[in-house]
Amino acid sequence: MDHKAVFRALDKVCEDNISVLCGPSESPYGTVTKRLVACMRKIQQHGRALEPVVAGFTAVYHHYDFDSQTPGNGYRTLVKVLLSCLLHIIHKGRYIASNCRGAFFRAEHNASEMEAYCSALCQLRALLYLAQRLIHDNDHGQLYTQQDADLSDRFVQEYSSMHKACFYGRCLGFQFSPGLRPFLQTIVISMVSYGETYGRQQSGIGTAALSLLTSGKYVIDPELRGAEFERITQNLDLRFWKSFWNVTESDILSGFTRITSNPVQVNLTLTLPPDSLRLPLASDPRLLTTISPPVAHWGPGPVHMRLISYDLREGQDSEELLRFSQSDVAPISPPRLPWLQRKPPSPWLLVHFHGGGFVAQTSRSHENYLRNWSKELSVPVLSVDYSLSPEAPFPRALEECFYAYCWALNNCRLLGSTAERVCLAGDSAGGNLCITVSMRALTAGIRVPDGIMAAYPATLLTTDASPSRLLTLIDPLLPLGVLAKCLNAYAGSDFQTVQPAERTGSLSALGRDTALLLSDLTQGASNWIQSFLDPARTSPSPSHCRASAPAASSSSADILHYPDGFQPLRSECHAYVLPTSCPVIRNPFVSPVLAPPSLLKGLPPVHLVASALDALLDDSVMFARKLRATGQAVTLTVVDDLPHGFLSLTQICKETQFASSICVARIRQIFQPQEGAVGTPSAPPET
Repeated sequence: MDHKAVFRALDKVCEDNISVLCGPSESPYGTVTKRLVACMRKIQQHGRALEPVVAGFTAVYHHYDFDSQTPGNGYRTLVKVLLSCLLHIIHKGRYIASNCRGAFFRAEHNASEMEAYCSALCQLRALLYLAQRLIHDNDHGQLYTQQDADLSDRFVQEYSSMHKACFYGRCLGFQFSPGLRPFLQTIVISMVSYGETYGRQQSGIGTAALSLLTSGKYVIDPELRGAEFERITQNLDLRFWKSFWNVTESDILSGFTRITSNPVQVNLTLTLPPDSLRLPLASDPRLLTTISPPVAHWGPGPVHMRLISYDLREGQDSEELLRFSQSDVAPISPPRLPWLQRKPPSPWLLVHFHGGGFVAQTSRSHENYLRNWSKELSVPVLSVDYSLSPEAPFPRALEECFYAYCWALNNCRLLGSTAERVCLAGDSAGGNLCITVSMRALTAGIRVPDGIMAAYPATLLTTDASPSRLLTLIDPLLPLGVLAKCLNAYAGSDFQTVQPAERTGSLSALGRDTALLLSDLTQGASNWIQSFLDPARTSPSPSHCRASAPAASSSSADILHYPDGFQPLRSECHAYVLPTSCPVIRNPFVSPVLAPPSLLKGLPPVHLVASALDALLDDSVMFARKLRATGQAVTLTVVDDLPHGFLSLTQICKETQFASSICVARIRQIFQPQEGAVGTPSAPPET
């Protein structure tokens, strides 16, 4: 995208609109016309100030790529997001200039749209200035610095004071693929509605039902939606996020997922007792070493897993395996269905660690793509349901995942595999665990997996500033306040010794909450109707976060100095963001990008799949560069226009399906190394 052409087009659109709206004939829209003219002048001012800034980035951002064939880093992304915002403004500006005199022109709507994008442009200008500071303060080619803690602290302070609601209202998801925008709007409306009803004495599904009936006002009022979303992401505690994300664990939603994904012959939940294991040493298989069960924080405990297999294979219906199962339904076996053929064991085994910020979700939330992977790769998938933070901070999850990996090596025949080749795969937090489990295998001297496929992994579990981390200001799925809460929970900053409750089926919980659910529906219906009958209830209350004029912030000058007297919009209610200061965060088994070369040498080939619009993009770029510097085999693929967590959105649009197919291709490359020329699938056609 030629940034010079974009800025020329922006300036022309601004001039055309000002000329038309200030023309000799009197506008029928009065004050709305004045608002539009003032807005276009502000946009023009922002554009002229930003053009030399963007030119400076385009001259140097290639120095921060993984290699010349893989363009991608936070600096590139910030420029891409800015240009995307400008293109939206240009499109809307051309429409206004051509139609403002028409009988059906919606003056108030178009003025509000343009004002929202003007606010977004102002905040993006601030982000680019912050990125300039990072380039100036960091070493050449480095995306982050470990030494300048003061810079990271100032970044967190600046984030807490900046207005963000404009990115969650009318401008929501402008930077992502068009096919994802309706989904993101649904997620944000669901989240703010859920936040409004959160805290009542009811189950997650009860809260979700009530939220559905109170969401109408957020559909018709984007400004209210943005302000409420900003309040929620800044100030609600971790329990809210765990509760909201775990709504996908309910029988109702997971049932829809199973309907729309591939059916499988085997879907078993397994519970491993905390028994010691004996595994051969990689250096001399005649010698055995002992692997202890997980013990961190509360002593030995069971490990929970899920076995998914598209085909029924030998061992998967054995009595020995079923003794570990808690499923109500056993796998379909040939004696029960004579026409179903039991297949021989697969030579491959895929061990999966799910994402969820170390604090939420289970394998159940990720079944949609795991079922597809099992079919496409013809491989059994073992997904580990590790214990979650803050109840189980580091190193409990790592211990459980490592123990599950060791158990799978010893008992692969029960899983329908000979484990000739084993791949670890995971997304986000799960990608981190794939890497650290392999590091544990190296230090224990046992067999390491044959390869790792990590999608958008978190490799630096701090709030340290990097250009892609600046995207947490505008990302509806990964705001910095939420990211910091997850990282601090995993580090044990809020740890309380709590023995996890015994896992029970969700059917009993559903029955227990039936009465509450009916009550919620009644109350929700009343509130929903009232929200339309009483307009005052849909207007932001004084407690909601609003944008204030740049000059209104007395503390902004103490945080960072911007050029030319510029100041971003400030929020009237600041976020509480606790920086990640716990020493555990610097442990290489928590933040593998900080690992010394001695802990990385010997890792299997690592295939990283990241998104250009993900706040964790720089984590993948930095880790890939570090592996390459230590002589390790590594590939990095950067997909465009998708958010963090795209694997869970595989069924939403063709772009997410394409990204998932890249992950499948990388896993196949691990299973079939002789076919190392397996390339990236062809990109989906442009829409």
